[in-house]
Amino acid sequence: MTALRVLSLSTLYPNEQTPNFGVFVERQMQAVMRRKDVDLVMVNPLGIPPFPLSLHTRYAALSRLPGREERGGVTVLRPHFRLVPSIGAHRNARAEVRGVLPLARQLHAEAPFDVIDAQFFYPDGPAAIAIGEALGLPVSIKARGSDIHHWGTAPATREQILAAGRAADGMLAVSQGLVEDMVALGMPRDRIAVHRTGINADLFRPYDRRLCRDQLGLPRDFPILACVGALIERKGQRFALEALRGLPDAILLIAGTGPDENALKNLVDRLGIRRRVHFLGPVPHGDMPIILNAADVFVLPTASEGLANAWVEALACGTPVVTTPIPGARELLSDPACGRMVARDGAAIAAAVRAILTDKPAPEAVSAAVSAWSWEANAEALVAHWTRLARRD
Repeated sequence: MTALRVLSLSTLYPNEQTPNFGVFVERQMQAVMRRKDVDLVMVNPLGIPPFPLSLHTRYAALSRLPGREERGGVTVLRPHFRLVPSIGAHRNARAEVRGVLPLARQLHAEAPFDVIDAQFFYPDGPAAIAIGEALGLPVSIKARGSDIHHWGTAPATREQILAAGRAADGMLAVSQGLVEDMVALGMPRDRIAVHRTGINADLFRPYDRRLCRDQLGLPRDFPILACVGALIERKGQRFALEALRGLPDAILLIAGTGPDENALKNLVDRLGIRRRVHFLGPVPHGDMPIILNAADVFVLPTASEGLANAWVEALACGTPVVTTPIPGARELLSDPACGRMVARDGAAIAAAVRAILTDKPAPEAVSAAVSAWSWEANAEALVAHWTRLARRD
């Protein structure tokens, strides 16, 4: 049987300028390619604004990226589309179609595709629907969290997302809670399946915590907390900072970058905790296990998630999690050894951390919660989903 040929769209994909951006999509697709039964063409559309905004350092660097690149066994193509920053998000899906469809037509003429796939619901989902309709192909769309919780509720994009969900031949969601949110928007439940993330168990596993702290220059005898994620309001790093008032000996490691960085640093100064907070910036994904293993507790006071990859990675490293009681967290943290779920409140977070430190679970008991998760299992489920849509099963 010939290999299943898939055209996948993802504006969320790493490159040399943003190496951590969508790294979980890249790991997934690398696992798909290792199977040898899929002919995958990965399209990573790049939104570039018109002149003179295109001269901005960020966009100029993206413009210089190669239009075709081999990354870890995956062929990545990077057509451009016209992006209007901040105010033009509602036009991004249509702009993505204009940037991608000519390439898709050419590739389909050379070797026909079986399935069009979108790895993020907006703008990739509506774009994939339009391309699938143009080529007469079935379409799959994956939901990951903020694409539903933000773009699916924003007035300017809600109807586009709902229309794409109703038109898709099949959809995936990273948690059952996200499935329920999609159904609540008006998407058909019978076309949505849960497709959880994967984990590299060779990389994300329990290490010697003392040696990890030594490597980072951290003390061995003080509680260490870690918070990983984009520095945006939704992730709630400010609540982790406020929790330090109730944890007078604790040190907080914050990994990530984002628009809230200056506000968070100002809050650190107002709280008088500068010596106990380390802003690590963008940590390479391969170095993240050192951060997670150095910590006693992983803290992420997020307002919404599908199922945070950082939760899974922390648990795989044997580090219990303190987060909010949102559906994805309730699914993942079903064993008390995995951590606690509390409100976005500094005092509540501090109390949860103290409870874990008082009766700390063995790292092996924590990591057992995700021992069955792997990129190989993730890829197997994804390929089976595509195969059903292509009517090859």
